[in-house]
Amino acid sequence: MRTIIMQIQADILENEILEKYPDVLDVLLKDQTTQKNIMWATNNYEYLGQNYHQNEQITSDLITGANGNVIMPRVQKDEILQLSRVKNMAEVFTPSWICNAQNNVVDNSWFQRDVVFNKESSNHKKWETIKQKIVFPNGKTWRDYVRDKRLEITCGEAPYITSRYDTTTGKFIAVEDRIGLLDRKLRIVTENVNTKDEWLEASKTAFQSTYAYEWQGDSLLLARESMLFTFIENFIQKFECEPPTSALKTIAHIISWNAWQMDGLKGVIPFSCKKTQTTTTNLLGELKTITESCKGCSKDNIFSHNGTYCLIKDWETSDNNSSENGKTIRFIDLLNK
Repeated sequence: MRTIIMQIQADILENEILEKYPDVLDVLLKDQTTQKNIMWATNNYEYLGQNYHQNEQITSDLITGANGNVIMPRVQKDEILQLSRVKNMAEVFTPSWICNAQNNVVDNSWFQRDVVFNKESSNHKKWETIKQKIVFPNGKTWRDYVRDKRLEITCGEAPYITSRYDTTTGKFIAVEDRIGLLDRKLRIVTENVNTKDEWLEASKTAFQSTYAYEWQGDSLLLARESMLFTFIENFIQKFECEPPTSALKTIAHIISWNAWQMDGLKGVIPFSCKKTQTTTTNLLGELKTITESCKGCSKDNIFSHNGTYCLIKDWETSDNNSSENGKTIRFIDLLNK
C-alpha cells in the first residue's frame, strides 16, 4: 500500500523517506563541496527559530517529526509566500508544457527529427506520448543518449529534469507521460534493457549525466527528492517491486553531487564571499588594518571571488587521488574565461 501511495502523490514527505529509507535523507541533505549540509539560503523560515535562518544548515530533525510539513512544493505554499519569493528571489516556476516544448527542441536537434518522445497539441499546452519504442538515428545508440550530459540551471524544484508533477498545478504526472530530461533517459533505459542489474547500471549512468544547481535549499531538496523518487517509480514501473536499498543509496549519493547548491552568478556557495582584513606595521611601529571586499563581487568577475567555489563530479573520468568514482572538479573551471 505504501508503494501505491508514493506513486500517486506529488508531495514527498520527509517523514516517509526517514521511515522507509533510513540514512537516505541525510545523503540528500549533504553538500559535497563543504562536506556539511545544504543551507536554507532563504529567510522564509526564520519565524521558526534560529536554526531556520538563511545561513543555517538544513538538518533532518528540522524537517521531520513534528516539522514534517515545513518544506513543501511551491504550488502548496500560500499565495503571499509565492509572491514574496518571486519578488525577492525571482522564483518563477515553469509549467510542464513549456518544459516539454523546450526539452523537445533539444531532442529534435539530437535525433535530427521532430516528434520523438511526444506530440504537442495545437496550443502546445498538452502533449500526447509516443507509445512506440524510440528509434535512434544512424551512428547513435540508446547508450549515447543516456550518457549525453544535460544541465538545468537555477533549477528550482527541477521541472526540466523530472516532471513528477506540474509545478504550477500540483497535478501528478504518470511515469509513462513524463517529459523531463531525466525522465526521457530512464524511458530509454527501460525500453532497452530487461534485467534488474542492467537497468540499475544504465540508470546510474543516466543520473551521472544529469546535472542541476539551485540557490535556495528548500527548492534544492525538493529537486533532489523528486530525482530520487523518479528512480524509485521507474524501477517499480519496470519490475513491479522496489529497488534494493544499496541502489537507492548509490543514486542518492550521485544526486547529492549532481544537484548542488550554488550562487549561479558567482559559481560559489551562497553567502561564502567575504571581506578580508590585513594588518601591516609601518616603520614607526604603527599598525594599520586594511579591509578589502571580495574582488569578484566588487568587479563583477565570476573568476575572482574569494568565496567557496562549488565542486561537481565528472563521473567519466577517474581521479587517482581519490578512492571514489569520478573526478572532482570546480564548476567554474568548465566556463570559458
